[in-house]
Amino acid sequence: MIEVHKSRIHYKFLYDIGRNGKRHLSGGRGHSARGQLTSTLNPLGWTIPVLPEIDDLTIGGLVMGTGIESTSHKHGLFQHICVSYELVLCDGSVVKCTKDENHELFESVPWSYGTLGFLTAVEIMMVPAKKYVRLKYEAVNGCATMVEEFEKASADPGNEFVEGIMFSENQGVIMTGNLTDTPEHNKVNSIGNWYKPWFFVHVRNMLGRESAIEYIPLRDYYHRHTRSIFWELQDIIPFGNNPVFRYLLGWIVPPKISLLKLTQTEAVKRLYENCHVIQDMLVPMKSMEECIRAIHDNLKVYPLWLCPFVLPPGSGMVKPRSEGAEMYVDIGIYGTPTAQDFQPMESTRTIENLVMESNGFQMLYADTYTTRQEFRRMFDHSLYDKLRVDLQCVDAFPEVYDKVSKQSRV
Repeated sequence: MIEVHKSRIHYKFLYDIGRNGKRHLSGGRGHSARGQLTSTLNPLGWTIPVLPEIDDLTIGGLVMGTGIESTSHKHGLFQHICVSYELVLCDGSVVKCTKDENHELFESVPWSYGTLGFLTAVEIMMVPAKKYVRLKYEAVNGCATMVEEFEKASADPGNEFVEGIMFSENQGVIMTGNLTDTPEHNKVNSIGNWYKPWFFVHVRNMLGRESAIEYIPLRDYYHRHTRSIFWELQDIIPFGNNPVFRYLLGWIVPPKISLLKLTQTEAVKRLYENCHVIQDMLVPMKSMEECIRAIHDNLKVYPLWLCPFVLPPGSGMVKPRSEGAEMYVDIGIYGTPTAQDFQPMESTRTIENLVMESNGFQMLYADTYTTRQEFRRMFDHSLYDKLRVDLQCVDAFPEVYDKVSKQSRV
């Protein structure tokens, strides 16, 4: 249930008690958040500051895990636009937490993956929206140049949106954008139409050009990576970007990720585990080039998604090592590795260790091969451990590591 109040949006999770006594979210697909939020807020002239790309991402997942978008260089991660949380604790009590009320719990909910309580409501900031995003594409050659230009774009206060895609070790495109209500004539591109080329293919076509400017309808921009699930769909439906397929059957994509998982055989699952990588590594901007080169040497997966974000100081599990705010970058690795010596566990552990040494973090929706000690080194558990004792939930809920680590579940 969505309630709009001035500059904030209140998102309430509705639970039903089924015949088996288990609770589940009501409202069907409505709680998936992305589509519901944009379809509700945009016509009213509002949006939220950080609205992650994939349509199936849920509000609960974005809060208890994390979320990032091309506006994060200004606003931080999804947790940083949340004003309050409401949780049901293990003793059945309901508690609300904000920066001023139950502050320690408020700081610890993000990245806790439901190990402190059940999230039942969240209050999120809103900001005024406009009809279009004026998007500028700039092709860049050379890894060092890409990193330098990307850092400049991320630090420029005049850019409301910043995003990069690397198509090889030495070729990439940086996109910067701003909201507007007045597009230039003949420069509007409704990239969300089912018959349009997949967005990353459209971006790839910018290679070899100095720069280009388009005006994209706001909702189309927000959903730009949804139709092709970034570039994952090219491995699932290799002919999906064929013009004939797009015109005749483009309206059926993307397939539901939950359906793909449900219909996945054990053989396909093993194939994905051994021959496919899906990871997001969050590293300080100063370590960006080193990490990109290490990913190239150990994985060699392209395209790579680049999304900058500011990480403010705090007291939760994820915070900068410096005293003040620090600029980070999310390096999204989605695809089939082509490095000659690729080994699923060993190669990923090499990247994890580099991220850890760089004072970075690994998104936990994907496999982590860290040991418990390494995991606790990557994520600050000091406040989290204290709250687990204070809330008496040590025996009620597993630790985060036990939920996200395959090694722990074996």
